[in-house]
Amino acid sequence: MFVRIVKMSFHQEHIETFKAIFEEKKKFIRSSEGCKLLELYQDKNNKELFFTYSYWETEQDLENYRNSELFKNVWTKTKALFNNKAEAWSVDKKVTLL
Repeated sequence: MFVRIVKMSFHQEHIETFKAIFEEKKKFIRSSEGCKLLELYQDKNNKELFFTYSYWETEQDLENYRNSELFKNVWTKTKALFNNKAEAWSVDKKVTLL
Protein backbone atom coordinates (compact mmCIF):
# COMPACT_ATOMS: atom_id res chain seq x y z
CA MET A 1 0.00 0.00 0.00
CA PHE A 2 1.18 3.52 -0.68
CA VAL A 3 -0.04 7.06 -0.16
CA ARG A 4 -0.65 9.69 -2.82
CA ILE A 5 -0.35 13.25 -1.52
CA VAL A 6 -1.54 16.12 -3.68
CA LYS A 7 -0.99 19.78 -2.76
CA MET A 8 -3.39 22.26 -4.35
CA SER A 9 -3.69 26.03 -4.00
CA PHE A 10 -6.86 27.85 -5.01
CA HIS A 11 -7.91 31.40 -5.72
CA GLN A 12 -9.82 32.58 -2.65
CA GLU A 13 -13.02 33.07 -4.65
CA HIS A 14 -12.91 29.44 -5.86
CA ILE A 15 -12.47 27.65 -2.53
CA GLU A 16 -16.18 27.00 -2.00
CA THR A 17 -16.49 25.70 -5.56
CA PHE A 18 -13.64 23.26 -4.95
CA LYS A 19 -15.19 22.10 -1.67
CA ALA A 20 -18.49 21.48 -3.47
CA ILE A 21 -16.75 19.46 -6.20
CA PHE A 22 -14.92 17.38 -3.59
CA GLU A 23 -18.08 16.84 -1.56
CA GLU A 24 -19.97 15.66 -4.65
CA LYS A 25 -17.24 13.30 -5.90
CA LYS A 26 -15.49 12.03 -2.74
CA LYS A 27 -17.52 8.83 -2.40
CA PHE A 28 -16.95 7.96 -6.05
CA ILE A 29 -13.21 8.56 -5.71
CA ARG A 30 -13.05 6.52 -2.50
CA SER A 31 -14.94 3.65 -4.12
CA SER A 32 -12.42 3.42 -6.97
CA GLU A 33 -10.81 0.00 -7.09
CA GLY A 34 -7.81 -0.13 -4.77
CA CYS A 35 -8.54 3.15 -2.94
CA LYS A 36 -8.53 2.36 0.77
CA LEU A 37 -8.70 5.85 2.28
CA LEU A 38 -9.34 9.40 1.09
CA GLU A 39 -8.72 12.51 3.20
CA LEU A 40 -8.87 16.25 2.54
CA TYR A 41 -6.93 18.79 4.59
CA GLN A 42 -6.96 22.59 4.58
CA ASP A 43 -4.02 24.58 5.89
CA LYS A 44 -4.77 26.38 9.17
CA ASN A 45 -2.96 29.58 8.21
CA ASN A 46 -3.29 29.71 4.43
CA LYS A 47 -6.91 28.89 3.66
CA GLU A 48 -6.12 28.71 -0.07
CA LEU A 49 -3.94 25.62 0.47
CA PHE A 50 -5.40 22.07 0.45
CA PHE A 51 -3.95 18.57 0.51
CA THR A 52 -5.51 15.26 -0.41
CA TYR A 53 -4.17 12.00 0.97
CA SER A 54 -5.33 8.83 -0.71
CA TYR A 55 -4.19 5.32 0.16
CA TRP A 56 -3.90 2.83 -2.70
CA GLU A 57 -3.35 -0.92 -2.80
CA THR A 58 -1.13 -0.78 -5.89
CA GLU A 59 0.37 1.77 -8.26
CA GLN A 60 -1.74 0.23 -11.02
CA ASP A 61 -4.92 1.01 -9.04
CA LEU A 62 -3.91 4.67 -8.90
CA GLU A 63 -3.05 4.68 -12.60
CA ASN A 64 -6.41 3.10 -13.44
CA TYR A 65 -8.13 5.85 -11.45
CA ARG A 66 -6.00 8.56 -13.11
CA ASN A 67 -7.03 7.21 -16.53
CA SER A 68 -10.73 7.04 -15.62
CA GLU A 69 -13.47 9.40 -16.78
CA LEU A 70 -14.15 10.22 -13.11
CA PHE A 71 -10.61 11.55 -12.62
CA LYS A 72 -10.58 13.41 -15.93
CA ASN A 73 -13.87 15.11 -15.05
CA VAL A 74 -12.87 16.02 -11.48
CA TRP A 75 -9.36 17.14 -12.41
CA THR A 76 -10.52 19.31 -15.32
CA LYS A 77 -12.97 21.16 -13.06
CA THR A 78 -10.52 21.40 -10.17
CA LYS A 79 -7.38 22.59 -11.95
CA ALA A 80 -9.31 25.48 -13.51
CA LEU A 81 -9.63 26.88 -9.96
CA PHE A 82 -5.90 26.79 -9.06
CA ASN A 83 -3.81 29.84 -8.32
CA ASN A 84 -0.62 27.77 -8.58
CA LYS A 85 0.46 24.49 -10.14
CA ALA A 86 -0.48 21.39 -8.12
CA GLU A 87 2.25 19.18 -6.67
CA ALA A 88 1.95 15.44 -6.06
CA TRP A 89 3.96 12.73 -4.36
CA SER A 90 3.59 8.97 -4.13
CA VAL A 91 5.11 7.73 -0.89
CA ASP A 92 5.39 4.43 0.93
CA LYS A 93 3.94 4.56 4.43
CA LYS A 94 6.53 3.25 6.86
CA VAL A 95 5.03 3.72 10.33
CA THR A 96 1.63 4.45 11.83
CA LEU A 97 1.13 4.97 15.56
CA LEU A 98 -2.41 5.25 16.85
